[in-house]
Amino acid sequence: MNLHEYQGKEILSSFGVRIQRGIVAQNANEAVAAAKQLTNETGTSWHVIKAQVHAGGRGKGGGVKLAKNLQEVEEIAGQIIGMNLITPQTSAEGKKVHQVLVAEDVYYPGESETDEFYVSVLLNRATGRNMIMYSTEGGMDIETVAEETPDLIFTEEIDPAVGLLPFQARRVAFNLGLSGLAFKEMTKFVTALYTAYVKSDSSLFEINPVLKTSDNKIMAVDAKVTIDDNALYRHKNYIDLRDVREESAIEVEAGELGLNYVDLDGNVGCMVNGAGLAMATMDLIKQAGGEPANFLDVGGTADAARVEAAFKIILKDPAVKAILINIFGGIVRCDRVAQGVIDAYKNMGTINVPIIVRLQGTNADIAKELIDNSGLDVMSATEFQEAADKVQQVLA
Repeated sequence: MNLHEYQGKEILSSFGVRIQRGIVAQNANEAVAAAKQLTNETGTSWHVIKAQVHAGGRGKGGGVKLAKNLQEVEEIAGQIIGMNLITPQTSAEGKKVHQVLVAEDVYYPGESETDEFYVSVLLNRATGRNMIMYSTEGGMDIETVAEETPDLIFTEEIDPAVGLLPFQARRVAFNLGLSGLAFKEMTKFVTALYTAYVKSDSSLFEINPVLKTSDNKIMAVDAKVTIDDNALYRHKNYIDLRDVREESAIEVEAGELGLNYVDLDGNVGCMVNGAGLAMATMDLIKQAGGEPANFLDVGGTADAARVEAAFKIILKDPAVKAILINIFGGIVRCDRVAQGVIDAYKNMGTINVPIIVRLQGTNADIAKELIDNSGLDVMSATEFQEAADKVQQVLA
């Protein structure tokens, strides 16, 4: 579950991570009120107005701007709220901005120059350990840094048996070139950040930039936080942070129906039971010359109501030119699935795309007979290659 910047910062702050303070606003008037409140609480005279959408690169799209007085706060907030923000991480249509974060200006003059760093915490899937990835090149796209100057990216792997050790936090601060008070502040920042990552059951913390202020404080100026959905039962207070406006409408609807669905860019709709079989089915479609339009796992039950719901979800995508149903009947019998397909088809009336049904497992022969004798415009298959050939046939 992705969070907005202001939500991620709230979680970080709750674990002792220093953050750039801010107040979220839904309209220009609220933005002005937030700016006044921040000035009273922090003394800041300038304010940063940040679009709150689930996408990086907001500044490049005009979604992050500096306001030097209250009139500019009102004008900039009014411009950003309601705009379709287009960034390198959005579609060509962009994402509509519903709210902004009014934040304090932390780039104030002082005894030393400000400096920006990149710090993230995530799982290294190759080793099965959490790691801290960091760089002196804060404020830049980490992909660009990795491609052009990979020597400027450092990693610190954490042994899960002992957690982050003090010398590792100090090594991060040392590799970032810090000394004195800033060095001590960075070690505390990294320690608190890793604690927040573990205790919040997150799958990603990305702080870009981490700022060294002119008075040597270390703080998170931005926060990209992703919470592991599978751990939300342990964090009931995080569930309300979900913003479905930022998610695919089809994926949200599928989730409400109990379907595991991910929207893709292809032309062949998939209806499968089991994640492993779903992945294999998508490979099958590509080998047949098509492109999967979705990942859809209907789970262990595939009755008429569930199949009908899956049909409706798949057909909401106008790019779908064919549907491949690939079910392995282990716990669920294939003949019951076949009858569910037939009943769902009849309930929906006409379906204007070809449907290939591949059923294998318990009572697969009976299922094939049911499909073949249904009188519906549905092609049956029992073997993987046979299903692939029929997908290729309907796409030709």
